[in-house]
Amino acid sequence: MPSYRVNDDAVRHARKLIDDGKVDVDTEWSDAAPSADDGNAEIEEHGYDGYGRWHLAVDEDASEETKGRYRFPYGDFRQVNRAALIHGKQRAAQNDHDEIEKAFDDLLEHLDAKRS
Repeated sequence: MPSYRVNDDAVRHARKLIDDGKVDVDTEWSDAAPSADDGNAEIEEHGYDGYGRWHLAVDEDASEETKGRYRFPYGDFRQVNRAALIHGKQRAAQNDHDEIEKAFDDLLEHLDAKRS
């Protein structure tokens, strides 16, 4: 099993986006998920660090400066997608990534608290 750790930069970035109201609560993740081309454009504009900020996990076994190093996306490079948070939490739970699951859960609670 890959060795994933929580991407703290991504957690901070997601919280700031939520605080700034940059969220999508209506679009299904299957419709909002960025394409490979979108990912390439993000890397070209912001580098791998910028790309990584949109993923809540880092695969410690994957090579640096590769897309494969970053796992569990939570948005479309513009805003946080609520359905992506739910999807990521479920996927992390299914694969026993407890810390990743907790990071998704915390963000989901933060988003919902901001909306109420």
